[in-house]
Amino acid sequence: MKISRETLQHLIINKLSAAGLKKDHAATVAEVLVYADARGIHSHGAVRVEYYAQRISQGGTNCNPQIRFEQTGPCSAILHGDNGAGQVIAKLGMEHAISMAKENGVAVVGIRSMGHSGALSYFVQQAAKAGLVGVSVCQSDPMVVPFGGAEIYYGTNPLAFAAPGENDDVVTFDMATTVQAWGKILDSRARNTPIPDSWAVDKNGQPTTDPFAVHALLPAAGPKGYGLMMMIDVLSGILLGLPFGKQVSSMYDDLSAGRNLGQLHIVINPDYFGGSDYFRRAITQTMQQLNAVKPAPGFSQVYYPGQNLDIYEKTTAREGIEIVEEIYEYLISDALYTRSYETKNPFAQ
Repeated sequence: MKISRETLQHLIINKLSAAGLKKDHAATVAEVLVYADARGIHSHGAVRVEYYAQRISQGGTNCNPQIRFEQTGPCSAILHGDNGAGQVIAKLGMEHAISMAKENGVAVVGIRSMGHSGALSYFVQQAAKAGLVGVSVCQSDPMVVPFGGAEIYYGTNPLAFAAPGENDDVVTFDMATTVQAWGKILDSRARNTPIPDSWAVDKNGQPTTDPFAVHALLPAAGPKGYGLMMMIDVLSGILLGLPFGKQVSSMYDDLSAGRNLGQLHIVINPDYFGGSDYFRRAITQTMQQLNAVKPAPGFSQVYYPGQNLDIYEKTTAREGIEIVEEIYEYLISDALYTRSYETKNPFAQ
């Protein structure tokens, strides 16, 4: 079924507010979730609300965080999130990074102790819309086997990048360092559809197409994705003095406790390098030139990174956002959650 962006945002705000989140914080979380659904990133959209509602109601998300911004140098800072809602803390951290980069050329803002922040592309687009380059990386639940390994160690550890072109042009890249994000498995479960056998393995270490049989995810491009997830764990965990690797808290273990996750925003001001005018013009030219590349057999066009999502978002603005009926029924119900997400097994959900 399809509903308008405004309706979906209203339903999510109501549900998260009922769970105990402050209205302004609920509005920010809803904004990021609806942004994801509107761009077809359903793994980071409304499918997450029921889990968030349970964690909020059980105290694992701090509804009144004492957020503290600590500037550690001209271009560096730490935002202490006090385990507030991840979207709220990540957005605020990027706002600080943007301000610092405008003044000093570069900003690196580490975020300590936060909840799950959702689609990283939302936050790097904050920077791009301000005329700056944004990069963001963050920790995730341990659920990936390292290349050559048979035991879980790292999380999906995503990274995102966005840069401004001329006018409203923005190029955006957002990826998990696994073949697919865990949220894609959740979305397949919600839709009761199979997954490609290259995404994950079952309890016997064999490739599986059954989203309910997933026991571990696989790194993207084997050793390359494995190396990237290690790098991201270092930058968003170890660098900030936080738990790392398999010590990172599980999303589904003890929903009454804060997650203490880390995230790192890097923002670069083109004015301090080759100049904003040239940079923005060149980004737009890059986008246009990529579109003009001769497509390979079986392809109709070459898209620049994120372009297909931009197109999808324009479609949902006209036609509404596709949402699973089961999720819609939950959102309009009076229940905070219909089943418990708390489990020692991260793949049980």
